[in-house]
Amino acid sequence: MRAGGAMFERLFSERVGVLVQGITGRQGRQHSALMRAYGTHIVGGVSSSSTEASVDGVPVFADCRHAVAATGAEASVIMVPAYAVLAAIIEAIEAGIKLVVSVTEGMPVHDALIAARMARRHGVYWIGPSTPGLAIPGRIKLGFLPDVALAPGPVGLMTKSGTLSYEIGYRLVQRGVGQTLWAGVGGDSVKGVRFADLVPFYRDHEATRCLVVIGEIGGTEEEELAEALRAHPFEKPVCVLLAGASAPEGVTMGHAGAIIQGARGSVASKTAALEAAGAKVFSTMEHLVEHVVRTKGRA
Repeated sequence: MRAGGAMFERLFSERVGVLVQGITGRQGRQHSALMRAYGTHIVGGVSSSSTEASVDGVPVFADCRHAVAATGAEASVIMVPAYAVLAAIIEAIEAGIKLVVSVTEGMPVHDALIAARMARRHGVYWIGPSTPGLAIPGRIKLGFLPDVALAPGPVGLMTKSGTLSYEIGYRLVQRGVGQTLWAGVGGDSVKGVRFADLVPFYRDHEATRCLVVIGEIGGTEEEELAEALRAHPFEKPVCVLLAGASAPEGVTMGHAGAIIQGARGSVASKTAALEAAGAKVFSTMEHLVEHVVRTKGRA
């Protein structure tokens, strides 16, 4: 899925058409309007059960195939119930969509495994499940990231947590430090894009001068990130916050992926791996924010 970096580059330079699958639902209507207000080029919605021809002027299609044929859309935001997410992802991929963002929580693990395999097989970048979304501040927002936490700037931000990332993004913006690409990978154990998949993009993206990572205990994603930082020589500063440091072993804290099993997945294991790869690991958001503001993403 690393080839998806080309799609990110296009989002920086072109006005990519976006579909909203589930646009006639309450969340679909609300967040479609908010995304459009932010500047996202939403060209169509998809609903197989609605008879509405449009939602707030956005045409509604019965399926993605017809929507893509009529609009040329290349990205989709999926806002449907958890047990309908897999079918929506398959429909989007089969219609030719190249970037899929699914925000719904509670997608079954087996469904996520199928979706991840299909996305990789078709060269599609799938952000999700359980993601707050993806944004290039000042240009496009896919999902429900709060506008007050977004501003153009030098920091690449990738995160598992939604709420914690909003707070850190907001604090940085209030101090004059914005973001290049904000990617919420979600906290589920099985997902599409993982931290390591994004490393080559952030490494090669000239406008990104610093990478801020909001991780958490449990799973191996942060250890995989450390391996990717070593495999793809990363000369930019990397600042990491690990949430859930006080959680006891064997207890899930919020996210499905946030469970410690043995030494791997612990704060100590993740910290050691990341520091060995050259990253700075912080214990509080205050310390991370102060460091990034002081250095302006340069060191």
